[in-house]
Amino acid sequence: MIEWLAVHLLGMPHLAASTGLKVDALIVYVHLLMLALFVGWVAYFIYAIWRFHHKRNPKADYEGVKSHFSGYIELIVAGVEAVLLIGIAIPVWSQAVDHFPDAQNSTVVYVMGQQYAWNVRYAGPDGIFGRQDMRYISAGNVFGVDPNDPNGKDDIQTLNEIHVPIGKPVIVYVSSKDVIHSFKVSAMRVCQDAIPGLRIPCWFIPTEIGRYQINCAQLCGPGHSAMTGGMITVESEADYEKWIKSKSPAPVSTSGNSVFE
Repeated sequence: MIEWLAVHLLGMPHLAASTGLKVDALIVYVHLLMLALFVGWVAYFIYAIWRFHHKRNPKADYEGVKSHFSGYIELIVAGVEAVLLIGIAIPVWSQAVDHFPDAQNSTVVYVMGQQYAWNVRYAGPDGIFGRQDMRYISAGNVFGVDPNDPNGKDDIQTLNEIHVPIGKPVIVYVSSKDVIHSFKVSAMRVCQDAIPGLRIPCWFIPTEIGRYQINCAQLCGPGHSAMTGGMITVESEADYEKWIKSKSPAPVSTSGNSVFE
């Protein structure tokens, strides 16, 4: 029901991540509250025009209304807003920022925004990210990967191309090379500012195979519209593993999945 209202009533983008269900629910509930307030205030406005028309009240009444009905309505509205904040908004926020999935059981990706593209980095077949240091950052080494670290030899870097397997948590560490960008994937209901000097994580669990557009939610310069060139491809585990192998010539090791260093 919530998804039907979100898509057909509010016109929200198609949802392709299980982690976005609560986000949609919050948006729908807030809009329903706003609709109720709109209808209520319009009805009151029409009633006030009729009730206090000068033909019905030729003489001013300086004593005013004695009823506390409007005060009760205000308390009810405040109560509903408190429920939305404490019961839905805060838990959704807490789940998003404090309850990350285990990196060992997730697909971990580094994303570096720049004017005007998205740089993407994977750990490669060995499952271990190479060390990074800002001293190594250059035009040809956007992520500052230590060239002397053997763990980084098979790391995969792409431009505007992210591949993830379906049904598995995806942790994206977002940063920026130049100005403030914002990594936004509407279908996954994720949006995280990309700030120079910081690597900020966000996560989602994709549920539908397909290609989904990445947008930049911050005006980042005259070429801002080009940031829509980024795409996330959700595919089967087998297709994802095949894509990873096609991007790196290194042999597959038995090492575990990557962890953020």
